[in-house]
Amino acid sequence: MYLRTTRRKNKDGSVVEYYQLAHNYRRPQTNRCVAEVIHNFGRADQLNRDDLVRLCRSIARVCGLEVRDPLQGEGVTLSNREACLPDEIKLIGTLELGTVVVAENLWERLGIGPALRKAASQNSCKVPYERALFAMTANRLCEPESKLGVWDRWLSKVYLPSCKELKLAQMYEAMDLLHDHVEAVENSVFFQTANLFNLVVDLIFYDTTTAAFSIDEEDDLRCFGRPKQGGFAPQVIVALAVTRQGLPVRSWVFPGNTPDTETVKRIRADLRGWKLGRALFVADSGLNSAENREELAKACGTYLLATRMGSVSEIKDEVLTRGGRYKVIADNLHAKEVIVGQGELRRRYIVCYNPKEAKRQQEHRAEVVKELEQELNRHPGRSATAKWAIELLASGRYKRYLTITAKGEIALDSKAVKNAARYDGKWVLITNDDTLSLEDAAQGYKGLLVIERCFRALKRTRIKMEPMYHWLPRRIEAHLKICVFALLIERVAELECGKPWSRIREALRTLQASEFKTPTHRFIQRNELSRELQGILKSVKIQTPKAVLGAEPLAVNE
Repeated sequence: MYLRTTRRKNKDGSVVEYYQLAHNYRRPQTNRCVAEVIHNFGRADQLNRDDLVRLCRSIARVCGLEVRDPLQGEGVTLSNREACLPDEIKLIGTLELGTVVVAENLWERLGIGPALRKAASQNSCKVPYERALFAMTANRLCEPESKLGVWDRWLSKVYLPSCKELKLAQMYEAMDLLHDHVEAVENSVFFQTANLFNLVVDLIFYDTTTAAFSIDEEDDLRCFGRPKQGGFAPQVIVALAVTRQGLPVRSWVFPGNTPDTETVKRIRADLRGWKLGRALFVADSGLNSAENREELAKACGTYLLATRMGSVSEIKDEVLTRGGRYKVIADNLHAKEVIVGQGELRRRYIVCYNPKEAKRQQEHRAEVVKELEQELNRHPGRSATAKWAIELLASGRYKRYLTITAKGEIALDSKAVKNAARYDGKWVLITNDDTLSLEDAAQGYKGLLVIERCFRALKRTRIKMEPMYHWLPRRIEAHLKICVFALLIERVAELECGKPWSRIREALRTLQASEFKTPTHRFIQRNELSRELQGILKSVKIQTPKAVLGAEPLAVNE
């Protein structure tokens, strides 16, 4: 008979442990030993430890043994932990240790710390600005705060003795230093990362997003535009280029009214200077225009772009109507190649098809058409100016399948319904790389999902790039760079551990540093590591922190 531990993984990636009392018995039919659960204790994090201790003592009493609880003296309850310590030792407080240990180790291994210290030495800085930038980056991985919040609240919650003496003004000065040396720092960090992980930079995924500000007037950087989340407000455009593994290559901040063409010109100049070699530039249909394709060809040589199927006549009339068999690459990915034009005007298209998605779209359209037919039959008079008709024509769900007849009546557009079926489960790519195989082209574009995941981490789920509390352009840009440093550390940890950051973060929270005080000394000691946490530290190649992290004699007035 033994205490058994089972684990269950939740949808958010967190893991819950359960305790069960079990024993092994041999089945007579199969002659195999199996475990049989006798009693379920419930979730490990919700159990009353006192109850388990009493059960241990009850069993020990029958066996003639004695159980000693190291956290509990005779006659002392666990509700008073400080009283469990010897009288001369006092528990002062507990600080978070796990996340900052991992963040600081990767900060150095990825070359971020050395690059920033080099920049500070070039400016003959005496202030530890690199430490200030690390504190702001590590905060993004723990509990994202404003710079004031990092200095005023967060630093007192974590064990970071190297950042203890930082002042608020030094954090803003550190951001200015980063802004002045950002190109050299990004270059150094990326190639250090590429060397560390033997990256082959053959694909570069690029996309843009927006960051809005709650201000009334625009300036040179924060210009009026339409943020991704809707509305109309002063904003900046944030651009990001990442590898196929989701590791950031470089980031940019543009004025909120910058057209896509201008962002591509800037990228062309910046990435060409890095001499990345053969790199295929992959982007969504928002960047697909003749002018952008020309700029991308100059910047990276080759590109792979999505197209707008419904609004480009060449794709509707020539590419989608062209015959030919699809090559089956996977169950959910078929592809074929279509060449349009000759010579310099030759264009290479890749038509991709997902049978499962096509079936889903067919069923969805059939449901929408059925709803429209029922709604139209409910109204004998079908005037397009009626309130119900106006609502249908304005609906994103229904309007594409409706038309207004010559009599001014609303009707189902059977031609639009038939035409929509042509696009079921399909997407079309264009590339200027003739050496790119059909399989690589189709699968390469599907990898663009990695940059969408990066943007979700930056903006909403974890790092939380917004809201931005800065108004100086150099501080806004430096804030983005800090967020991208945090994204790089997070992605490297995920790749090395093979786990999502949410699960890694939960395990790292359990590693804490407790401060104790004796009549003569003050010392910091970490707690014991769980098995999961030991595995994470081993995966990211970090040695277990020492049991005693620091000790010092008390001052005379303490």
